[in-house]
Amino acid sequence: MGTRLEELVERLGGQLIGDGKIAVSGIAPLSDAQAAHITFLSNPKFRSQAAQTEAAALILSSADSEAIGATYHGARILTTNPYAYFARAAQLFAEQTALPATPGIHPTACVDPAASIAATAVIGPQVVIEAGAMIADRARIDAGSFIGRDARIGADTHFYAHVVCHADCEIGARGIVHSGTVIGADGFGFANDNGVWVKIPQTGRVVIGDDVEIGANTTIDRGAMTDTVIGNGVKLDNQIQIAHNCQIGDHTLISGCTGIAGSAIIGKHCTIGGAAMIHGHISIVDHAVISAGTLVSRSISEPGFYTGFYPLSKNADWEKSAVIVRNLPAMREKIRELEKTIKSLVEHNEDKK
Repeated sequence: MGTRLEELVERLGGQLIGDGKIAVSGIAPLSDAQAAHITFLSNPKFRSQAAQTEAAALILSSADSEAIGATYHGARILTTNPYAYFARAAQLFAEQTALPATPGIHPTACVDPAASIAATAVIGPQVVIEAGAMIADRARIDAGSFIGRDARIGADTHFYAHVVCHADCEIGARGIVHSGTVIGADGFGFANDNGVWVKIPQTGRVVIGDDVEIGANTTIDRGAMTDTVIGNGVKLDNQIQIAHNCQIGDHTLISGCTGIAGSAIIGKHCTIGGAAMIHGHISIVDHAVISAGTLVSRSISEPGFYTGFYPLSKNADWEKSAVIVRNLPAMREKIRELEKTIKSLVEHNEDKK
């Protein structure tokens, strides 16, 4: 079975040039696409490759369409954002090939009678759901997952196998949570009493909005007294640590291995590269972009592109640079003394004139 181009454009928009009756069965890269595929061009560097593709249809911008001219003979869908159009088209094809899940509770699942499970929800093998938990319509909880007491799982949200959502935590609609994720573990809170660490009970929650995706083995700690909050549309990669009381604004994207310390506030529509480290108790303004590997040790109050690391170099060269950096305070004092000496000499010479 395939999808006719006219159906695709009717659902996703765009301007169709060519035969709308052509049916395509899937989406593929420019180099691999065959006659049953639709493909896309989002980078002008690949215009020559797009002109030669064997795909039945091509998603591209008006400018790229004019550039390749009549060299490409298939149908075209013109759009202002070909990459986003490709993503939505890929979702449609994935829906067509996805195996349907049968609503119901697997016989091996352990569900407390005081839990509320929608009739259209899917509860997999060995799932544990405690008292007071609520699982909304068409939610899917895969094998071995744990839902704590009074937790809330929104409609159409999918927990892959072995996800943990602790007591009182909640996630909104259409979420995707990948395996190994832990939502609502205790935050890292301790008070020092004469060298002995005294645990501070973590009594807040984790509250996650709608349309959030969380990668595998990511951990989001519950708040100490108030909640840890993840906004709508946030996208989190694998192996991210979000500490207690953090706030992540709507539609922010965070790449893998990033660590965010407690009570950090990150704005809306931010992009944070992999392995970035965010100090606690600081705030980052909306629309900030943080490079991979950057240490953010102070608040950012102005939108922009921020980077904080040494460029890669040979170890011997790096050691020389490190010595210079270590000696900068002393060098600064010497420069100040030289400036004073030069100023004194200039004033002395002017007095002689």
